[in-house]
Amino acid sequence: MLFPLVTDPTPSDNDVVAGWGAFGVFALLILAVVFLGFSLVRQFRKVNAAREAGVFAESRPRERHVIPLESETDDSERSES
Repeated sequence: MLFPLVTDPTPSDNDVVAGWGAFGVFALLILAVVFLGFSLVRQFRKVNAAREAGVFAESRPRERHVIPLESETDDSERSES
């Protein structure tokens, strides 16, 4: 089993190419990304049309919760003392 690997010559740099198969796979990946992008935009348009039609209930803005930093808590504890 090891003998054919040893006697197999190394191909020259001109003989090693990516080939048409790799190009085809790359092209298919590009087409898939384009399709997903168009699909995403179409879904966003549907959601915006439904929002404008009043399908979704109006929601109130979320309250922001501020997490105090450690230095801010140390300063406030010192000022209270």
